[in-house]
Amino acid sequence: MRLYLLVFLFGVSWARGVDWSPNYEQPEQIHLSFGEKTNDIVVTWSTFNDTTSVVRYKNYGESEWQLVMGSSKVFIDGGQMKRPQWIHRVTLKDLAYDTRYNYIVGLSPAQSAPLSFKTPPAGEDWVVRIAIYGDMGVNNSMSLPFLLKDVEQEKYDLILHVGDFAYDMNEQEGRVGDEFMRMLQPLAASLPYMTCPGNHESAYNFSHYSNRFSMPGAESNLYYSFDVGPIHFISISTEVYYFTEYGLKLVVNQYEWLKQDLAKAASKVNRAKRPWIILFGHRPMYCSNSDDMDCSLEYTRTGYLGLFGLESLLQEFGVDLVIWAHEHSYERTWPLYDNQVYNGSYQHPYTNPRAPVHLVTGSAGCREGTDRFIKHPKPWSAFRSSDYGYTRFAAHNTTHIYIEQVAVEHAPGAAEGDVIDSFWLVKELHAPYIGI
Repeated sequence: MRLYLLVFLFGVSWARGVDWSPNYEQPEQIHLSFGEKTNDIVVTWSTFNDTTSVVRYKNYGESEWQLVMGSSKVFIDGGQMKRPQWIHRVTLKDLAYDTRYNYIVGLSPAQSAPLSFKTPPAGEDWVVRIAIYGDMGVNNSMSLPFLLKDVEQEKYDLILHVGDFAYDMNEQEGRVGDEFMRMLQPLAASLPYMTCPGNHESAYNFSHYSNRFSMPGAESNLYYSFDVGPIHFISISTEVYYFTEYGLKLVVNQYEWLKQDLAKAASKVNRAKRPWIILFGHRPMYCSNSDDMDCSLEYTRTGYLGLFGLESLLQEFGVDLVIWAHEHSYERTWPLYDNQVYNGSYQHPYTNPRAPVHLVTGSAGCREGTDRFIKHPKPWSAFRSSDYGYTRFAAHNTTHIYIEQVAVEHAPGAAEGDVIDSFWLVKELHAPYIGI
């Protein structure tokens, strides 16, 4: 009789679109992000029932656990089944810097296994190490095994995912998003996973992105900034220029916010403290791929009828590096502004460059494969590759950044996981670009 009852209940729940599992209160899809500062760590996770939002944590060397309560919000997928889940957020505030913590999400019997993370060092004088990539899906996520190995070896302090997740998070009534977030957990539950939206997040007004990720931005996480070490990072949404059905007001709001944020970051006091200004967003201002029109329609660069274009702000406030994805490839430019190259010198183009450097890194791996390039590279294109891979970044100090691209498959003459491109960006003076 009990077996028949279970079968009946399973059939009813499946018909109603409810996930049937004895662990429906079990925390899953656990991931971290920075809060308002780098020693505030936000823990985000999902359950499929309304449970207590709680995290227990302790310093790695201590025995006594501290308990922090948070809040949850029901998120209903926009598909036909209106499938719900509860997304929980707890902020661990004012943690000790450069310290490893153990933490457990939820309460027994529905709690996570013990997890851990390490807070970054205090101040600006330390080497910031980052994995950077975009366009990674549930299927064909070629870079994931290599990233997991890197994270296990503690090679990074944070990750930047530059748009396009899961392919797509809304598919199968949101189940693809759930699977992707489960897949990310070994990475994102161990170190801050900082993001920006891409075009594949557009469904239901970007609701999967805005609900699943906890970035410090006020505009539904679409744009925000944060400081880490000697770097001021700025995350923007390129999608506000392309999905105008959600309102041109977002274009204007982001432009005005960005201008104010850049002015503050480029002030004399702040630039002396954190000289590097790095912006990242999904669709590139410059690329030389041949797959579609994206490399000839860069609204983020030019704006609409010359209004609200962002490239002039890069010049005005001396942005050092701009990171993009969207194209399923890797491409590095020479120092570049308005389609013109402004190298530091012929022998050392990236030493004291006279314009921002652009980097496209969208080949982490997804069901759409990688993208080809036009036959002849543009004059501003310094290196490009269609191999699957991801980018490693290290800001060594206030003057030197080292960047390398790792190929994970099909690298000509190189084994999987080998570095196929690298360069040093050297700037002794961080300031607006004059004379361009």
